[in-house]
Amino acid sequence: MTPSRDISRLLEIMAALRTPGSGCPWDLEQDFATIAPYTIEEAYEVADAIARGDLDDLRDELGDLLLQVVYHARMAEEQDAFAFGDVVEAVTRKMIRRHPHVFADSDGRLTPPGVTSAWERIKAEERAERAARRPAEETSHQSLLAGVKAGLPALSRAMELQRKASSVGFDWNDPREVLRKIREEADEIEAALDRGDAQELAEETGDLLFALVNLARHVGADPDLALRGTNAKFERRFGYIERTLAAQGRTLQDASLAEMDALWDEAKSKE
Repeated sequence: MTPSRDISRLLEIMAALRTPGSGCPWDLEQDFATIAPYTIEEAYEVADAIARGDLDDLRDELGDLLLQVVYHARMAEEQDAFAFGDVVEAVTRKMIRRHPHVFADSDGRLTPPGVTSAWERIKAEERAERAARRPAEETSHQSLLAGVKAGLPALSRAMELQRKASSVGFDWNDPREVLRKIREEADEIEAALDRGDAQELAEETGDLLFALVNLARHVGADPDLALRGTNAKFERRFGYIERTLAAQGRTLQDASLAEMDALWDEAKSKE
């Protein structure tokens, strides 16, 4: 078996890994549920490579993510549910349908807002079609929020829930109103601290995070990317503390909090 630029080689490799008797024992033990966490992890690795601007790493991480798609498709094929080709056909059909201004026989060209409107309309049609295929008891009440995937990361799902609610006017009109909500949630956390209720503190902290996502949405920031940027900034500044102390022949354990705070401010001033 040799490497190849052809997708068929990757399909052959996955089939070999999943072949009973001669395949990989670990791969043969896996199912959709056990592989799903790896799928999510690989998507994060792609986002991380993009954030770092490392295109070589991005190439490799996209390959890892593609492997996840192939893995799930192979397991589905083993159950006679669908195969990789069906996945490709489904997404190509979807993209053609969602871009009639590109692929349909039309002289008209949509503006960006028109493209967004058409995209949302077509997605709504697709959701209705999927709902029609479900048993009646599953579709007796179809919430506006039903289309927000439960498996999304919490920050992304909070953003999507808020966007859905905003589409029917359930939203603030001014980011400053969201700031007031954030201050209100912070006050509630302080009150919960006084009561020492761990469950209440967890709930109030969740409310504060939800409000912060709302603020990010109102100012046009992606909360996950914003937090990734802050994580990188924290690592950079903390690394400065470690390096400075090491140059002095000292460790983090040797330094007081006041000294570390001073070095943090020094690192901040150098950026």
